[in-house]
Amino acid sequence: MSPSKLMLCFVVLSVPQVEVDSGVESVQLPFNTTLHLPEDAKVEWMNIYGKVHVYENGSDQPEEQHQVYRGRTKMNEDLLKTGDLSLTLKHPTDGEAGKYTCTVYSREGKILLKKRVELQFRVPQVEVVTEVKSIQLPCKTTIHLPRDTKVEWMVKSSKKVHVYQNGSDWPEDQDQSYRGRTELRRNLLKTGDLSLTLKYPTDWDNSTYTCTAYNNRKKILIKKEVVLKVKVPQVEVDSGVESVQLPFNTTLHLPEDAKVEWMDSDDDKVHVYKNGSDQPEEQDQVYRDRTKMNEDLLKTGDLSLTLKHPTDGDNYTYTCTVYSREGNILLKRKVELKVRVCQVEVEEGAESVQLPFNTTQNLPGDGRVEWRRYGPHRTVHLYKNGSDQPHKQHQAYRDRTKMNEDLLKTGDLSLTLKHPTERDSGEYGCGVWRNDDIMRWKTVQLKVRGRVQVQDQTGDIRNRSSSIDPTPLMADQSV
Repeated sequence: MSPSKLMLCFVVLSVPQVEVDSGVESVQLPFNTTLHLPEDAKVEWMNIYGKVHVYENGSDQPEEQHQVYRGRTKMNEDLLKTGDLSLTLKHPTDGEAGKYTCTVYSREGKILLKKRVELQFRVPQVEVVTEVKSIQLPCKTTIHLPRDTKVEWMVKSSKKVHVYQNGSDWPEDQDQSYRGRTELRRNLLKTGDLSLTLKYPTDWDNSTYTCTAYNNRKKILIKKEVVLKVKVPQVEVDSGVESVQLPFNTTLHLPEDAKVEWMDSDDDKVHVYKNGSDQPEEQDQVYRDRTKMNEDLLKTGDLSLTLKHPTDGDNYTYTCTVYSREGNILLKRKVELKVRVCQVEVEEGAESVQLPFNTTQNLPGDGRVEWRRYGPHRTVHLYKNGSDQPHKQHQAYRDRTKMNEDLLKTGDLSLTLKHPTERDSGEYGCGVWRNDDIMRWKTVQLKVRGRVQVQDQTGDIRNRSSSIDPTPLMADQSV
């Protein structure tokens, strides 16, 4: 064959992977061969930590193993005859993930065979909602743990969640956001149950948690990861309720000079509590006179927020953050609010229909109130400079709309629409503006049921709602 026609063929052998759940009793790293192996061959399993298992001179050699693996590994009998060189590893932990290499040597030390197997762990995930009082992050082992073992729970951000050393907890080593919120079981070193209890979890606690046990020479005995996912709670209410509460309770001891701040998804300040009292001047005007927090909130730990006259315009994810005097975050929680859009249904032929909107009293006298229709956009009613502006209305609504007097003082922004027809069905929105800043917003979905005419057997015309079964009415039958 000429050089120009010479073809090279490469065969790439991928490393086989063994994937198991964290906490299984044992795992097998497979290795089978049909190669004839001499009776005096040596078989050695290794990883980055050292020798995992050694078979030589016809028997296991536990004295050559790394101490972490002593009493935890096993190979089959007559392995050199059967060619099954698989390794069973008991009570594997996440920290033992990685590549394992099995090498077969001749008596002279020459490599006869070599294979790699990669061990992977599926990290367990704990999923809860923030209403639970506590959650447990599991970590169990059957490995003998000496009395001087140090147990350390940490998160990916390198914050210490819980530290156990010399037979007791070390709260002074914890990150302050976890103080008073974590707990380990009694006699954990004897039972091997190193699971962590985390009290009042919030979405701010979402992270990958690592439990590591060290001996007195700082060598890792076990290492395990757990993913915590705390769902943001959702509060759902109907439009028109007087108020809604966004819940947040904690048992964490809060300093008297702490600052509590509620904010929405647009980074607008909803409520601020500082220096022992509310700070309404720091609120965004959308929320002024509409929020309330409990008394002695730092003592009771009830940081819940009451929002008055909620509408779909308040549909946000709200975040409550507690700061120390130095500005460090002590605690954080999110709550999602969903206010269902107001639905109004009326039958065509009615004298009028009301699109309701009630909010706080004493809105600014220079506020502008506008009702709009969508699809296409039309101005239904405009109130500005203390009076209605009929010349700004779309012609389809002239002489058909009415709003209450002193609406900015009373907070009743409801709209009365006269002689509604099917054409009026659709989505309406009402907003209150001061200059270019919106202060209130609400959506109302209006459905006007049309009336259809049907002829009965006598020839009379009857009107019925189109939402009723449109089959013709049957004539009365005399008995």
